[in-house]
Amino acid sequence: MTPATVTQTVFLVDDDPGALRSLSFLIQTDNLNVESYQSAQAFLDQFDMERSGCLVADVRMPEMSGLDLQRILRERGSQIPIIFLTAHGDLAACRRAFRDGAVDFLEKTQLDDQALLNLIRTSLERDLAARKASRGQHELLPMLQTLTDREREVMDRLVAGRTVKQIATEFDVSIQTIAKHRTKLLEKLKVENDIELVRMILGVAATK
Repeated sequence: MTPATVTQTVFLVDDDPGALRSLSFLIQTDNLNVESYQSAQAFLDQFDMERSGCLVADVRMPEMSGLDLQRILRERGSQIPIIFLTAHGDLAACRRAFRDGAVDFLEKTQLDDQALLNLIRTSLERDLAARKASRGQHELLPMLQTLTDREREVMDRLVAGRTVKQIATEFDVSIQTIAKHRTKLLEKLKVENDIELVRMILGVAATK
């Protein structure tokens, strides 16, 4: 269930051309892909939610603010990590940004280049992990539907830490019978052992 290599992009949105050039240059020095937009609408017109990356956006922009952009993205179902930059310390805007899931809210006058790059790297990793988990959910459901009721019951108990012997005693059947159910369900779920089973089931459950 290992995903193919994903190309990630840092999307920059700022109505200040100078700020865009400066940020773009900084991020490219860290060998990251960058796309720049001078308005929130221009970004929305081009944005594809299937693309992995993170968004670095100015808070105050004409026509559509960074916070409005964040709201629209969330309404459309995008969970892209967002880092906000602002030239004006605004506590209300900061609260709203974090309430809606922003990664961070930074003042341009106190911006540290390396700290920003580290934050961008963390955001990219976060987006990649979220997409991997989402793929895991979509891949797992069809496989779970192939399990019989008994195989599902055995799986639930294995994930809960029960042994084959304990499960056999609970169902009043032979150990060999439960072992066969275990072998079959592992084959259907394409995992090699109980550890991989637990990692897959609990890993997906943690993202719901």
